[in-house]
Amino acid sequence: MSTEVVEGRFRGASSLALTSGDLVATFLPNLGMTGVSLQYRGAEHLALPGGLAALRAGATLGLPLLAPWANRLAARRYRAGRVGVDLSGLELTTDDHGLPMHGLLVGKPGWRIGRRGTRGDTAWLHAAIDVDAPAFPFPHRVELKVTARDARLAMGATVIPTGRRPVPIAFGWHPYLRLPTAARSTWRLRLPPRHHLALDGRGIPTGESNPEPAEAAPIGRRTFDDLYRLGRHRRLALEADSVAIELHCAENYPFAQVWVPPGRRFAALEPMAAPTNALVAGTTPFVPSGEAFTATFALTIT
Repeated sequence: MSTEVVEGRFRGASSLALTSGDLVATFLPNLGMTGVSLQYRGAEHLALPGGLAALRAGATLGLPLLAPWANRLAARRYRAGRVGVDLSGLELTTDDHGLPMHGLLVGKPGWRIGRRGTRGDTAWLHAAIDVDAPAFPFPHRVELKVTARDARLAMGATVIPTGRRPVPIAFGWHPYLRLPTAARSTWRLRLPPRHHLALDGRGIPTGESNPEPAEAAPIGRRTFDDLYRLGRHRRLALEADSVAIELHCAENYPFAQVWVPPGRRFAALEPMAAPTNALVAGTTPFVPSGEAFTATFALTIT
């Protein structure tokens, strides 16, 4: 089995590719440490709507980290612990309603590549970035550990406070997944037992939720932009014919967003450490100074 971590270029941008057997995962350190390719047996399983120009402009694609918050905030003011934050006048990525969207790191430089290497059939690398900004004045470092082993890519994210303030935890990921051998209408979406969190017209949780049983059904003409609180079982998947890609959310990702927009050949299964709008709602967990918070998810292709 071939196992390596190689520097290269991806569409003109500096890249790092981890290879473990039939799996090759490629990341762009200077563009948000974004995953831009996840190939298994030569087939591509990430979608890049808009290409790298869109990523440079702050749009999400591929496998981006959404930090310090995932999805949108309902207002331009929030209070986390004893700290009030005013986002008015700050240049932020926004959604169609003008709401601050997806944090501060999408497509941004500043990532430092640390150790990398191989051990047996596993390829791995470490990367880190420091965060302290007017929009999120809670100094911390984000450390990533990326691990590729055969058909599985694992992403571990650790938040470490670098100041005295506790750091609110609201980050997540936005994998744009695709099954290249079948039409999207034939893809099956597999979801575990969960609570469906109701959203208003802006995509903000209303506070209401309903339990839903496990399901596995074709996407067909259905669309999704739905937020779930996960239970003990935290595996979501896309399946078609004999191909599947499964998302496994470990303990510190208790929420997931499923986004399947009309007319697009991808589906996003998004692990989240806190629900949408948690900063404004005041429902984030905190990591105190001197401690660390780690959350891991994995994508497995079969």
